[in-house]
Formats: sequence, C-alpha cells, structure tokens
Amino acid sequence: MPGIRFQSGDMVMGRWPGSSLFYEVKVLSYDAKIQLYTVIYKDGTELELREADMKKPTGFKPSRRSRSRSPSRRRSRSRSPARTTRRSSSRTTSGTFATETPAARKEPKMKEVLEIRLSPVPDHVSNHVYLQKPAEAEQENKVLESRYNLRRRKDDGDAKPAEQTEDKEKEAEQKPAAATASITTDLEFGGRLGVSCMMLFLPVAVLGLMVVCSQEDASLMSPPPLPALDSLLDPHVFGMVVLWFLFQALLYVLPVGKVVEGIPLKNGEWLKYRMNTLHAFVLTVAALGAAVHQGVDLRYIHSHFLQLAVSSLLFSVLLSVYLYVRSRWAPQDQLAPGGNSGSVIYDFFMGNELNPRIKGIDLKYFCELRPGLIGWLVINAAMALAEMKLHSLDYPSPAMILVNCFHLFYVLDAYWHEEAVLGYMDVTHAGFGFMLVFGDLMWVPFTFSLQSYYLVHHPNHLSLPWIVGIVTLNVIGFCIFRKANSQKNAFRRNPSDPTLSHLKTIPTATGKSLLVSGLWGLVRHPNYLGDLIMALAWSLPCGFTHILPYFYVIYLTTLLVHREARDEAQCRRKYGSAWDDYCREVRYRIIPRVY
Repeated sequence: MPGIRFQSGDMVMGRWPGSSLFYEVKVLSYDAKIQLYTVIYKDGTELELREADMKKPTGFKPSRRSRSRSPSRRRSRSRSPARTTRRSSSRTTSGTFATETPAARKEPKMKEVLEIRLSPVPDHVSNHVYLQKPAEAEQENKVLESRYNLRRRKDDGDAKPAEQTEDKEKEAEQKPAAATASITTDLEFGGRLGVSCMMLFLPVAVLGLMVVCSQEDASLMSPPPLPALDSLLDPHVFGMVVLWFLFQALLYVLPVGKVVEGIPLKNGEWLKYRMNTLHAFVLTVAALGAAVHQGVDLRYIHSHFLQLAVSSLLFSVLLSVYLYVRSRWAPQDQLAPGGNSGSVIYDFFMGNELNPRIKGIDLKYFCELRPGLIGWLVINAAMALAEMKLHSLDYPSPAMILVNCFHLFYVLDAYWHEEAVLGYMDVTHAGFGFMLVFGDLMWVPFTFSLQSYYLVHHPNHLSLPWIVGIVTLNVIGFCIFRKANSQKNAFRRNPSDPTLSHLKTIPTATGKSLLVSGLWGLVRHPNYLGDLIMALAWSLPCGFTHILPYFYVIYLTTLLVHREARDEAQCRRKYGSAWDDYCREVRYRIIPRVY
C-alpha cells in the first residue's frame, strides 16, 4: 500500500476516543476510500482511527500509578465529573470479558469507560434520557463522529495504557500527520462511459425541451429543427450571464449575515460560511426593480431564452475546466473522495476538489444557492410579463400566479433555512465539477422554469375548485417537507432537545441515533415524499394537454430514487446491524405502502 504509513499487522499506539491516552493496538486494515485504519486493542475492541491519532511506539512509556493514589480517585480525562453513565452488557458478544486480566484490574476506571463507550441503550429510547448538557453533548459528538467509528469487541485480552512524555505529546499535537487522498475505485453513473454520455445528453435534453415548449403544437414525436448555431451564441447574452454571476459573487462577499462553521473536513479544518443569501435575494429584487424603473425590459429574457441557456452552458463548461485545472495543484487532503479516480473525464464530471475557494468565496456553496436559484425566480417573473404582453392581459393568469408563488415560496424557505444546506451531501461529500456546475447554472434555472415558459405559449384556464385543490396539495407537500427537515436538523444539532423527547430512536455504534417515530417512522425519507407532492402541485396548473410540464416530476422522481439507493448503501456500511434494525422498523422508503 504505497503512501500508507502503517501496514497491516503493525503494532502501534492508538489514541482512545475523547482522551489523550494512547494504547497499544494492532493494525488490521486500511480503507483508502474513507482514509481510516481499522485497529484492534488488546481487550478486543475494534476502532477506526485516523492516521493523526496513531503514533509509533517510540517516545512512549508505560503508565505507572503512584502508590499514593487510589484507583477510586482516578478518572479518565475523557469524562466530565458531572456526567453520569449507563452500563449495559448487550454490546459484548458471548464470552467477551469472561475473565478479568491483571491490566484490567489495575485500570478499573478505564475499563468502565470502555464498557460505557461500547454499551447501547435499549431500542426505542426517548431523547429526554440524555443527561449531558447540550453544549457538552454536541461538542463530544462532533469530536467522536469526525474521528472514530466503534465496533463490537471480539476477543478478550488486556489493554496496557501508555502515556507519551509531555514534550512528545505537545509536539504531536502541533504537527498533525498530513492526510493522503483516497483513490476513487467505486465509479458512479456507469463510470467513464456513463459520465461521457451524460455530458453530451443532458445539455441537448435541456435545449430540446425548451425548443418544444416554445412551439404552439408542442410534440416530442415531431420536434422542430434547432436554430442555427450562430444564432444561439450571442456575445452580448454571454456577457449578461457573466455579469449576473459576478453580481451575485459581489453580494456574497458583503459583510452582512452571521458566519457559521460547516462540517469538519478530514484534515480537521472547519470552513466558515456567511449566511447572507436572503439579503442577496432582497438586494437582487431591489436592483431589478430599479432597472425596470429605468426602462429595462425583463421580457428580453423570454425572447432570448434559448441564447441565455446556451451561454449558461458555455459558462458552465469554462468554469468546470478552471476547477479541474486548479484541482491538479490542490492539497491531497482537499480532494473529494468521489472524484479522485485518476480518469480525466470522470474526475472532470464528478469534481476533483471538494471545496474550491477564491478569496473567501466557496464556489460550490455559492453556486448551490445563488446564481441558479435566484435566476430561476427572475426567469419566472419575466415569463409572467411575457404572458401579459403576448395575450394582452392586465395581470398574469391564475395558473402563472400559482407557479410563480409556489416556486418563490420554495426558494425563500431554502434561504430561511440556509444553514441546513451545509449538511447536504453535495456540500460535504461531492466534489465540485461539471455535474454540479451544470446542474446549478443551467439545469436548475432553465428546466425548473419550464412550467412558466410553457404557460406563456399554452395558457390554461383554472376554475376555483382546481385552484383550491392545487394550493391544498402544495401546502400538504410543503408541510411534510419542512417538518421532516426541521426534525432532522434539530435532532442533529441537539439530540436532547426537550421538543424532541417524544421521538423514539435506535442507537448505533457510531454514537448517533436513528429516528424511528413521527414522520421518520412513516417512511425513511419523508422529506423526499413532501418534495414529490410539491413537484406534482407545480405541474398541475399547466393542465393535461402535454407531458412537458410534468418533466420536473419525472426528473425529481428519478433523482430521489437514485439518491435514496445511494443513501441506503452508505448508511448500511456506516451503521451496520443498526441500519438493518431500522429498515425492519421503517419498511417503506419514500411513499407509504408503495415504495
């Protein structure tokens, strides 16, 4: 294993979770994908440790207890005196700790810590049983989750603690081991061939949908011919796309809004993000209002819709090329685990660098919420103005108003809960490459606005009962979506929150718990269910004369089913048997009694 500091079978010193104590461990294996070593202690405890928490035996000496100190006065540095503990033997397998070793008798307090760390609570535990203070519990969970993954004890044995000398310990703390990038071997989307086809097919699909939507007789069986290539590439339009991107970047760096820390990286670094997307949206609306007052016609977006899409595609390609080139000089610990295969095409598509930044601007986080989502709402407003002009209306049609309001409410909700985005898989795990750049800058604004674009050329009259029914459906979907996400985010921040005490959980060996009541006891992904219900409500105002307005429902269903399967595989690897228990408790994935 080139580049690996420790080999299988090596005897090294491993840090125990939450303390500064090191114990002699044996290296079992190394997982290059997650960059963790699997080690086993003398008492049979298996852990997954980072390389920074493993040291060579040199510089250590066996711990010795002073005769003047009784065992009862000694306690682990990893425990707070104010915290009580619960002990359970259900974690250990048959025969484990059948006899007490001499080392264990000498270290009774350490043995107690070991048993506490590896003992589960009974199934379906209410959250109000947590006895730690919220701040203490949250800090300890962050440390443990970012460093360790506990497993069951397998063999009996003795654990001999050792203490590093003071100088050596300080030196080790000041000089953490440099993390190495894991090589991506499990390729998604069909590997190199699959991502190559997607890079060609997806842009063509977007442009094709837009061309068909603009026709009076919209038909997928007989699509109209594409316009000439030279008419699609307009330097003036491309300049507008670039200026829009730069304008949003300028709003991003404004010193307004609170600054929060994201999920810790593998190298221990905590990236900071400024939460000012809602401010940027308000300033954008004010700027557009001032522009319209000065005579700027937003209907220009409708008349140059196809050119804007092509310019956004070109800008996405150029930005993706820049991101891939700069990733070649990025530090190893800043590369994405899913986009480091060594294949130019695959890494270009998936993204080689995890969090590329320019002068404090996190490009991935910026593109996730700013240019595309705000651009989507601006396009919707332009389509409403175009409908009024084309059909000589004094105000937009009820169908157009519903679509605009639904989309506006959805985006504003995302901005109001902006901090929750920092925990999304796209932000914490995925690299920033063509897939996300294209999705954020072209796919989202130009396919999510297809319903409003369709209504400009295919008006649909809605009766009052239809309006009431569609609004009710959207409200139901939004309530499910928001409540599920709020429960999940609140539980992640503080599992001992009194407002969540009625929820039941299943404990896992990682220290986290899985919700199995409320909406999360109905299906495994209730937030996906709410999203799908809202997607249907967004399409219904367009009527049933064509399938094109329902493209978003079809796309979102495909996306969420694929994402659910990917989440399922990752959770099974992470939680093991606890995930199997969870699946038996919550049988349905997204739709109750259906899927």
